[in-house]
Amino acid sequence: MKLMVYTVFLVALALAPLYLSDFRLSLLGKFLAYAIIAMGIDLIWGYTGILSLGHGVYFGLGAYCMAMHLKLVASPGELPDFMSWSGVESLPWFWAPFHSAGAAFLLALIIPMIVAFILGYFTFRNRIKGAFFSILSQALVIITVTLFVGQQGYTGGTNGLTNFDSFLGLNLQAQSTKLLFFYLTLAVVLVVLVLCTLLVSSRLGNILTAIRDGENRVRFIGYNPVTYKVFIYCASAGLAGLAGVLFVLQEGIISPAQMGIVPSIEMVLWVAIGGRSTIGGAVLGALVTNAAKTTFSEAYPAWWPIMLGAMFIIVVLLLPKGIVGTITHYTSNWKKPVLPKPIPSSQEAS
Repeated sequence: MKLMVYTVFLVALALAPLYLSDFRLSLLGKFLAYAIIAMGIDLIWGYTGILSLGHGVYFGLGAYCMAMHLKLVASPGELPDFMSWSGVESLPWFWAPFHSAGAAFLLALIIPMIVAFILGYFTFRNRIKGAFFSILSQALVIITVTLFVGQQGYTGGTNGLTNFDSFLGLNLQAQSTKLLFFYLTLAVVLVVLVLCTLLVSSRLGNILTAIRDGENRVRFIGYNPVTYKVFIYCASAGLAGLAGVLFVLQEGIISPAQMGIVPSIEMVLWVAIGGRSTIGGAVLGALVTNAAKTTFSEAYPAWWPIMLGAMFIIVVLLLPKGIVGTITHYTSNWKKPVLPKPIPSSQEAS
């Protein structure tokens, strides 16, 4: 039944260009990029018990890496426009590797993982977890956003990076290119969904769940939770960086506002609404939440934040397991056979 539902859902997404306008299709492609982040957060929060409120940083780092390459392509032989406006006279040394699309893609994965390793290793080694780790992850967001906003000449400041025109010779404004990136994002979502499902179903997934439910017991039986937590945290950051690459290719802009505290908290809400400890629920939560946000803002411009907040509250209070988690819970109960009560023997009755 689960496989059939997933298949129908994926077919509906694959046929989306047939029944969605170009604008709606572009939004759906962006939401699919968000789904990759949600799956990464589900790995660390739903399965490992690490609540990170700073994944917007890893998403932003990945997006900026690809955006830097796109900006250099849009300014052949010249400095990017924002550098000229800020008085920068030569291209900074750390921009040089981003002339290559392959290097930009690899750095979009590696840099978020390096930052996650540094934060994760020193916090997990010192057994910092729970609310304390969540606060540290938000501190990372504040530091990063402040740095990117303050370095106007190197990062574009508050405006971020935009005005891209081509990638690997493809016109980013052409509808055929947008359709290509949509299917590319959908394919990546499918691959990540399969890999995450295999991971949580493996022995490694069992260890991660054991760390979530009883870290001290895992340590007592001979495993080092630090190693596993750092690994899964870095993997989650890499997925966020990958999502940032796909996002900037479709959206055409990245700014510090998209990697701040509010977007980072929204990413966790996607998983909570879809259902923790359900990889498919993370995908559904990202799609449903962002679709509702877009619908509410278009239909009720003055009231949409209240309506979106009410939806969050209702789902958290009435569906604590999330949408998919609640459905799975009730369907599993329906599958349980109702066995008749045994009839006591004459000796037991006496």
